[in-house]
Order: sequence, then structure tokens, then C-alpha cells
Amino acid sequence: MQQGIHPAYGPVVFRDRAANYAFLTRSTATSDKTVEWEDGNTYPVIDVEISDASHPFYTGTARVLDTAGRVERFERRYGRRGAN
Repeated sequence: MQQGIHPAYGPVVFRDRAANYAFLTRSTATSDKTVEWEDGNTYPVIDVEISDASHPFYTGTARVLDTAGRVERFERRYGRRGAN
């Protein structure tokens, strides 16, 4: 890698406030806000809107849409395409 052209890569805490969940990872993202982590060190913190702790797909609260029923209702109402 060329020196001096890449952003700094270091530890960052990502925090999902909706789920009260945070994790420490490495990233090029940075922030002016900091938080003291469990190991006693201070790291930059980035607040995120949604994470695997609050996303409906990962938490098992996702709704399954009945797309087959919608298609059948549309076909009943407007007829099948190319039925002429």
C-alpha cells in the first residue's frame, strides 16, 4: 500500500441507541464524540439508526407479506396480462 493516501484505520465503537447495544470494531469512520469502553480505554463513538440488535429481520419480528395473494387479487380485478 502507498503511504499517506489511505484514511486512518483504528478502533471505533458503534452504538445503537434504540436497542441499547454497542460493539467495538475497527473502521476508517471517526467521530468527535467519545465513550469509555469496558476495557477502560476511550474510543470514538458513532451512533447508528439501526443494527442487528434492533432490525426486524434479525430480531425475528419481521412481517411476511402475502405477495401471492396480492398478485391473485390484482389478476382477478384487472385480468391476466395477455389473456386476449
